[in-house]
Amino acid sequence: MNENWISMDKNNYTLLADFYEFAMGNGYFENNMGDTIVTFDMFFRSVPDNASYAIIAGLEQLIDYLEQLHFTDEDINFLRTKGIFSEEFLEYLRNFEFECDMWAMPEGTVAFPQEPLVIVRGPVIQAQLIETIVLLTINHQSMVATKANRIVGAAKGRPVIEFGSRRAQGYTGANLGARASYIGGCDGSANTLAEKLYGIPALGTMAHSWIQMFPTELEAFKTYAATYPDNCILLIDTYDTLKKGVPNAIKTFDEVLKPLGKRPKGVRIDSGDIAYLSKKTRQLLDEAGYEDCPIMASNSLDEFVIENLLLQGACVDSFGVGERLITSKSSPVFGGVYKLTGVERNGVLEPTIKISENVTKITTPGFKSVYRFYDKKQNKALADVIALHDEEIPEDEYEIFHPIYTWKRRVLTGYEVKPLLVQIYDKGKLVYDLPTLDEIREKVKKELDCLWEEMKRLDNPHEYIVDLSQELWNVKDELLATHGKKFKK
Repeated sequence: MNENWISMDKNNYTLLADFYEFAMGNGYFENNMGDTIVTFDMFFRSVPDNASYAIIAGLEQLIDYLEQLHFTDEDINFLRTKGIFSEEFLEYLRNFEFECDMWAMPEGTVAFPQEPLVIVRGPVIQAQLIETIVLLTINHQSMVATKANRIVGAAKGRPVIEFGSRRAQGYTGANLGARASYIGGCDGSANTLAEKLYGIPALGTMAHSWIQMFPTELEAFKTYAATYPDNCILLIDTYDTLKKGVPNAIKTFDEVLKPLGKRPKGVRIDSGDIAYLSKKTRQLLDEAGYEDCPIMASNSLDEFVIENLLLQGACVDSFGVGERLITSKSSPVFGGVYKLTGVERNGVLEPTIKISENVTKITTPGFKSVYRFYDKKQNKALADVIALHDEEIPEDEYEIFHPIYTWKRRVLTGYEVKPLLVQIYDKGKLVYDLPTLDEIREKVKKELDCLWEEMKRLDNPHEYIVDLSQELWNVKDELLATHGKKFKK
């Protein structure tokens, strides 16, 4: 066997980090800064597809990484070949133990731009080292879960199956993409391994190649029906959907399933004018006495195509969605970033800020918490507030204001407030109980129920309010003034 071959599931991902994380780590170590306590925030600046909210996913895989974080002899020897690391630093890595505190939004949380999704507090070498894995893990699954949720919403209660494994970016993209799709609301996946790994129902019908393997389409249908009489779903668009596919399906149902006392589980259309074909197929099936036979559609679908199909009156009962879901093709980057927000000096954590001419890229300093205000009567989310970690939120009245257009103010009353961040690690010890995948899916549903319908639409959704507390805004404004830059008028 090739000695460079690496098993899909036995990789040690500790070196999956941007090289500058090791270079800076060595620099901190050599300059006696390695134990300096810092805070980092992971957040995103905008939602893919110009949506109003995102669905957060990937925390379980981040925890799995941190629980296994260690440097092998092979890792140390490889780093030594780079020729820039001191032996003392390499020995530090050999004995590495994760000692950071971490807070995060649980998977399935509805989140908005600028809100910390993950906060890491601890020694700077450690907090910096995990930057890449935090970003790639949360970014990828949140992107796919958000896209899946948009597609599921467009389907208006009709089941959506994730069909994208073969178009995913690699093995991990296929497996974790299926997981994220399920979190986002999909009912199953074509990926068989996803059921073994995560318990996601593996579902599928047949490919056109099955039909091409037989002398006739009818023979292919009958053979399949006889083999799977309890789960007979036929792909009807290989040759001619309406002139051959549907008539042959009906004949198969009549001659194979009906004598067995079985009913068909469906037909699938994978090409052509799906709106037109589905309506004609529905008519033919109903006339033949198969009103209960569902119609499934696939073929380059996304939320906009599905919405348009339903507006045209397409008779589709479920959707199989592939490449445009698993890759979030229309907006394939969830732009999460990981920024330093505080440095402890003389036992006091001092807030830090990154300033940019682009206002949206100015970071929010300090060690923070995030709170969501709900209307007590309607149980709808009113606003989120990012506050300093030790702030107390009053229970009766709270004034919110736009963090840029500060004259835009509103006093909230009659609310219930809930923290969005939960502690995951305490000095490197896992203190969080992982929910099941189905519990995460249920959380998504409950969170979405608390959003106003105007926020869920695909086009021009309402923007949700995310403000800074007065205390946090004061800290940010003071740092901006100290560094000699203000918001431009």
